[in-house]
Amino acid sequence: MRTSRPARRAFLVVHVVASASWLGLSLGLLALGIAAVTTQSAVTVETSVRAMKLFADWLLLPVAFLTVFSGLVLSLGTPWGLARHRWVYTKFWLTLATTAATLLVLRPGLNSTVQDVAAGEPLPSSRGVLMGPIVSLTAYVFMTVISVLKPWGLTRRGRWHRASQRAAQTARRLTEPV
Repeated sequence: MRTSRPARRAFLVVHVVASASWLGLSLGLLALGIAAVTTQSAVTVETSVRAMKLFADWLLLPVAFLTVFSGLVLSLGTPWGLARHRWVYTKFWLTLATTAATLLVLRPGLNSTVQDVAAGEPLPSSRGVLMGPIVSLTAYVFMTVISVLKPWGLTRRGRWHRASQRAAQTARRLTEPV
């Protein structure tokens, strides 16, 4: 499946914007988490964790799903392929893992933290508020780096695909009239 050049460019813009948004949201979550952990003010703690919950509930998942979808369309509709290059394959699985972690770990953890803080209890754990943003930020920076550098070469499937394309080109050249 090949996408047209305008469609490919549009999906590339969507993918880059969504990915950059995800990275920015992670930075915002980290800043709010640091504010919650380092302050002595109960109002600032509650405001920070409520803002983190707002980001997680309304922004993170749509951006995550948009990143997964646009990346999938780009990988399947371009010569890069989904499983031909190790960097694409790595990005795809890391994106799925961070999306799952957002859905299954970060959001429920923030929900319980907000409930605890709203009930007048102190911040349950600084680790819980900071670990998610630190892990996700690390993953997104890593994915950005491999998107730019494109390391590690082809997968076994990519080598097989390239060899079969070369064999088909050779066969066409041999059968063409001179």
